[in-house]
Amino acid sequence: MNTTPNSNRLHIGIFGNRNAGKSTLINALTSQKLAIVSDVPGTTADPVSKAMELLPVGPVVITDTAGYDDTGELGSLRMDKTLEQLDRTELAIMVIDCTKGITERDRDFFLKLKERKIPTIAAFGKADISDGCDTGFFKDNDTDFCFVSGKDGRGISELKELIIKHSKGLVKETSVVEGLIEDGGTAVLVVPIDSAAPKGRLILPQQQTIRAILDKNGFAVVTKETGVRTVLENMKKKPDVVITDSQAFARVAADVPEDIPLTSFSILFARYKGELEPLIKGINSTAKLKKGDSVLICEGCTHHRQCDDIGTVKIPGLLEKMLGFMPQLSFVSGSEFPKELEKYSLIIHCGGCMLNQAEMKSRIRRAVECGVPITNYGMLLAYGNGIFERALKPIPEAYELYLKGK
Repeated sequence: MNTTPNSNRLHIGIFGNRNAGKSTLINALTSQKLAIVSDVPGTTADPVSKAMELLPVGPVVITDTAGYDDTGELGSLRMDKTLEQLDRTELAIMVIDCTKGITERDRDFFLKLKERKIPTIAAFGKADISDGCDTGFFKDNDTDFCFVSGKDGRGISELKELIIKHSKGLVKETSVVEGLIEDGGTAVLVVPIDSAAPKGRLILPQQQTIRAILDKNGFAVVTKETGVRTVLENMKKKPDVVITDSQAFARVAADVPEDIPLTSFSILFARYKGELEPLIKGINSTAKLKKGDSVLICEGCTHHRQCDDIGTVKIPGLLEKMLGFMPQLSFVSGSEFPKELEKYSLIIHCGGCMLNQAEMKSRIRRAVECGVPITNYGMLLAYGNGIFERALKPIPEAYELYLKGK
């Protein structure tokens, strides 16, 4: 597969009351019958996403959600799914039913979006069967709006123009290897091929890093951990940096001379997807864990667990080696992330390559708000192998934060 990963696409969420015309609108936006359209309220149960290209924005994911005015036991569950979608939404489109006007639920949901600082566009739907609607609420809140009809297509072009307008600044322009290599520079990438490696391909962080190096007009030299020493010996010029899979940190650090910068894919993605400061601060809490403390280990994707799985085997094994005992461990993966975090003494997260930046930052923010330290796999593996400072040095802002916290 050579398509843009969903984690690198702009995530646009479609929200509104039941039967407001969300599904009709998303079908019009995507020019496909993606969502089931029905006059029966509550037809959309789970979020439905469509990846597409929206020029000149680029790759986006548009997600249809259940109505935020849903009722009953099942309706409450559907509402939970809609609210979860806010964690990964970078641009929101609120669909207002022109025939009913702005409801109290609309106002309440808008305030949720505003509280999270999610850019919002109001789309007044069913414009084909309505004479208009009071737009004062959105005018008062300096929110762009337009009148649309998914049935006859009116206003769809205007809505797309508003999406283009608000997407500026939301699409991440920085590189995974920002500051690590100069134009035309060289990076050695260490890619272990073990039982956890996907058959016949590289994992997403490795693919993205290679592409980022090529965008710098650079050279990516890829090797397994067993070939690092040979590669370096045969290079006429020292590479700008060595980037390794975190699981191979100990062996690679032993084979890479101290004068060659060394870091990991996971640490680079901590900067690219999330926020460095809380993750660096969180590492210091590892040594403070006591017997009986609970630790949450999170992965942003779901995959078949291997006998030497990093999240369920290697990270726990490292913790036990570092602490001399095994803390109480809980594991979550994919879109699952606990609502109640206060019971945990530490959260250890993967690099987050399968999560978009909004969702990764949301998870970090929730941990910080609950007073729970959070760090990631790469940082813990570097720390546990005694090379934490070295692994942060290639990233100036990370190293400054590390020195500040010492």
